[in-house]
Amino acid sequence: MKRLLLTLVFVSGVLLYSNAQINTVPQSSADVGMKPIKKGNWMVGGSIGNIGYSFEAESFNIQLMPRAGYFVSDGIAIGAQANLGLKAVSGLDNEWGYGISPFVRYYFPGGASATGRFFGQGDIGIGGSSAGDNVSLNVGANVGYAHFITQTVALEATLGYNYSKANINAGDKATGLGVGLGFQIYLPGKR
Repeated sequence: MKRLLLTLVFVSGVLLYSNAQINTVPQSSADVGMKPIKKGNWMVGGSIGNIGYSFEAESFNIQLMPRAGYFVSDGIAIGAQANLGLKAVSGLDNEWGYGISPFVRYYFPGGASATGRFFGQGDIGIGGSSAGDNVSLNVGANVGYAHFITQTVALEATLGYNYSKANINAGDKATGLGVGLGFQIYLPGKR
């Protein structure tokens, strides 16, 4: 009798444990609607793999771009981002770059789903590099998609065009395309 009872308890435990393992699927999307991009909310995060190519210098660059923004109205955020990167030019030493850029981001109402939003972002700022003491003007225009994996966290992919002019009086400029992957955390504001 003890053996039968012990076997039943063991089989029940194995079945309950295996059922618990089957029902714990990681969350890959969340139905959020307009909630995270409402007026008064905050967003923090950034692009952790912004990769680009410059046409003039024939150089490859990779950047880390932390950012924070505030929603001034539903779907429109303003904020600032830091630009920290590495530029590799064939035959030359690598350059470290840095900068700060205020930005405006607009989430498009059309084409949105319950779990994601398309957006456009423009930024203009200043930067420098380890190659010299010239301050450059940086301008960027990006489009992207934010896929919400929870009510407050979104994974993002962006595609953009960047323009940089190192010396305003001379013709030193660089243009290029870039793609980025990153995330944003949307924090509710005080109501």
